Amino acid sequence: MPLARSLSVTSLSGLEEWDEEFDLEDAVLFEIAWEVANKVGGIYTVIQTKARLTAEEWGENYFLVGPYVESNVRTQVELIEPTNPVLKRTIDKMNASGCKVYFGRWLIEGSPYVVLIDVAFTAWSLDRWKSELWELCDIGVPWFDREANDAVLFGFLTAWLLGEYVAQSEEPPYVVAHFHEWLAGLGLVLCRHRQLPVATIFTTHATLLGRYLCAGNVDFYNNLAEFNVDKEAGDRQIYHRYCLERAAAHCAHVFTTVSQITAIEAEHLLKRKPDVVTPNGLNVKKFSAVHEFQNLHAQSKNRIQEFVRGHFYGHLDFNLDKCLFLFIAGRYEFSNKGADLFLEALARLNYLLRVNHSDVTVIAFFIMPARTNNFNVETLKGQAVRKQLWDTAQTVKERFGKKLYESLLVGQLPDVSKMLDKEDFTIMKRAIFATQRQCQPPICTHNMLEDSSDPILNCVRRIGLFNSSADRVKIIFHPEFLSSTSPLLPMDYEEFVRGCHLGVFPSYYEPWGYTPAECTVMGIPSISTNLSGFGCFMEEHIADPTAYGIYILDRRFRGVDESCNQLTSFLFQFCKQSRRQRIIQRNRTERLSDLLDWRYLGRYYISARHMALAKAFPDTYLYEPHDPTSTTGFRYPRPASVPPSPALSRHSSPRHSEAEDNDEDERYDEDLEAEKDRVNIRQPYSMPFKNKLSTANGANGSSDGDASEKN
Repeated sequence: MPLARSLSVTSLSGLEEWDEEFDLEDAVLFEIAWEVANKVGGIYTVIQTKARLTAEEWGENYFLVGPYVESNVRTQVELIEPTNPVLKRTIDKMNASGCKVYFGRWLIEGSPYVVLIDVAFTAWSLDRWKSELWELCDIGVPWFDREANDAVLFGFLTAWLLGEYVAQSEEPPYVVAHFHEWLAGLGLVLCRHRQLPVATIFTTHATLLGRYLCAGNVDFYNNLAEFNVDKEAGDRQIYHRYCLERAAAHCAHVFTTVSQITAIEAEHLLKRKPDVVTPNGLNVKKFSAVHEFQNLHAQSKNRIQEFVRGHFYGHLDFNLDKCLFLFIAGRYEFSNKGADLFLEALARLNYLLRVNHSDVTVIAFFIMPARTNNFNVETLKGQAVRKQLWDTAQTVKERFGKKLYESLLVGQLPDVSKMLDKEDFTIMKRAIFATQRQCQPPICTHNMLEDSSDPILNCVRRIGLFNSSADRVKIIFHPEFLSSTSPLLPMDYEEFVRGCHLGVFPSYYEPWGYTPAECTVMGIPSISTNLSGFGCFMEEHIADPTAYGIYILDRRFRGVDESCNQLTSFLFQFCKQSRRQRIIQRNRTERLSDLLDWRYLGRYYISARHMALAKAFPDTYLYEPHDPTSTTGFRYPRPASVPPSPALSRHSSPRHSEAEDNDEDERYDEDLEAEKDRVNIRQPYSMPFKNKLSTANGANGSSDGDASEKN
């Protein structure tokens, strides 16, 4: 088998059915990651959402391995006795030897078994294991790097667990060990060094060096082949971490990454081309009513509008019905996440909306957690004023309704001029007076600890978008994760996303990109880039991504200014859409959610496990890869009905006449379009996999030796 070729996501649809009739009864899967029942970053989401599918495939033979963190275990794990007798003997033996290993069920969908290792309990072995690591691999770990020290402890303990499991088995088991990221990678290296009969897989979700280089404002993608990786890692004091990651990538039977863009990065920085690209998925839940997600959008949008009414009190001189909500969310990495490009594009969009006398107002939310000490007093006051106005309106309405009721009771039509008396007018005048405001609505909802050096606030000062009445683009910076218990914006993240019109993620470094994927599943259009895994994935599988509400920004082959102009164009064209066009586009976006379902993307993990078993146990398992031809690729065709954007339409303006709207009604058939899209969703590319012991006469003569030598 040619290892140089990666199984590409271009083969997602495939034409053949997956052959899953193989015997897993004697095979055991251990999936090892630092984020098992321990939320640190995005890998937690990957493992948590994928667990149900993997548990269905492997049943009682699937075990997740992670660190024991007491605060997480209390709320996320139900500790029980091991159900597998071999694993029970393994855990008992380790506990008797000075370890603390726990077994339980992770309380998520699929309820997978988890083996949790108390790393701190064996810290007394750290120096001995670090010495052993130096003798075996010439990798030295400095004493002050606590994260790397944890990786050493976790690696030795997981290798101990796997070795003990093999030793306690009465018959040689077929063990697959899947390691995620460098924090778990040392266990893989030790398994191979000790020659344990374990099929190993290593998945990097983002290379260590790549993240550090991009954070340093380096022209990363144009210089990938030029970097002196050892020097760059040493300059950033992560050489020991980089060595652990690179060793794991090279020792693994199968090496995978989450996207094609990360595969290119790994090939240059880790010096090994991935065998399989395993895109990240989500558990997609379909509504029984086709347009239920549109109703949820309307409900959540109303809640955001309520917040906006309070935030802009005294300056609410724009029509909320013609107001578009844009947002960017994620870690506060100003350049990596593209916040710098987004702000510059908003300034240019503001100019275009003003010179074109547009009646559309854009409110851009920045949801990026930063260091704060409390809510902004002016922001809290705005919500209090809004609530006071609402209470006043309710009071006057009750008084008005009572007088109307009494007038109708005596059989008289009410005299409207007498329905409101002086007291009512006094109450309303007081309420209006309370809304007077001398300052502009605040940009930031919180008091920043480092206001003068904050990148977003400094950029806002430079471009001059201060939420003035003349500006058609307003900015709200919310430097805290969203929560339904917040006194300011009481919405959780999912609710907030559903209420927005467009997610904007012009990232420079984004190995996958869960934020635009979550937008797609919820039927919200998004902007991503061809430097993100998600953007590349969608560009491969959709002939016209824009028609489906997936805008792909070119940051790979264009300069910063050109990319900014393209982003501005995307935003301006979106602002010119009519309400009907946005509804049609949301319908199309939501239909793409099947592409991101683990039921489809999970097959790539299945393929990686099959490949690893065939390499580790060539006498038992046979793996027959097929090279997909260009004709077996898969692309959504462009919809033939209503153009999603005025830029692609025969209309010069987003506002259509009644005759034009009727013409659109005739040309757009939602059910017909949806049926055509459903035809395009097929099973992923087939990777035939057989258990040699279950086939007649064993395997053919060409299957002996390492699977990597087959062609």
